[in-house]
Amino acid sequence: MKKMVRRVIRLFIGLFLFAVGIVFTINANLGLSPWDVFHQGISHLTGITMGQASIVVGIILVLLDAVLGERLGWGTLCNMLFIGLFMDFLMLNHLIPIYEGIIPSVIMMLLGMAVIGVASYFYIGAALGSGPRDGLMIALTKMTHKSVRFIRNAIEISALIVGYLLGGFVGIGTLIMALVLGNIIQLSFTVLKFDINSIEHRFIDEDLKLLKVKLLKRKSPDIFLE
Repeated sequence: MKKMVRRVIRLFIGLFLFAVGIVFTINANLGLSPWDVFHQGISHLTGITMGQASIVVGIILVLLDAVLGERLGWGTLCNMLFIGLFMDFLMLNHLIPIYEGIIPSVIMMLLGMAVIGVASYFYIGAALGSGPRDGLMIALTKMTHKSVRFIRNAIEISALIVGYLLGGFVGIGTLIMALVLGNIIQLSFTVLKFDINSIEHRFIDEDLKLLKVKLLKRKSPDIFLE
């Protein structure tokens, strides 16, 4: 029980830091990441906040992941909901400043990416399932037998194009994040000595099976006496 509590705490630290990193890159005002261009485009189209747009996209992706046969974890559902909520909390309360000078903006963007790198360490290390967007990448990789890099780039380019057409902000920062963010996340894992291949995720279906067994034991204890 204590181990699970620690994993949940680690998960929420990661999700909150992830939202902080995203808001840093947004407030740097140099251009958004491909997914955030998409979220902002939806925000412009519908009038909802970027956090709410992130949640809506997350819900659609979770449903799509499930249809494609990708296993979901509690962390998947929390990612779907809480990153958007944390983003709105930070942005609507103006808890992270906005800079307009080029040097402060670049520093802010780099800091945001560094925070996302550390957040990924906490979130993935909780081992409670991948995020909705990563789940889609994994599912499509299995279906098409293409490389992870190809599928990830195809998804993000698609999100970027649609988001731009909907009015999302594309700038030099978009290119910087597309080229640099993956390397910063990998550097964070290296510095923190985190081996992503050693992670064994806990999935919702496993917990449901365990719960079913416990309920059966309570109803018919004699079945389990052999």
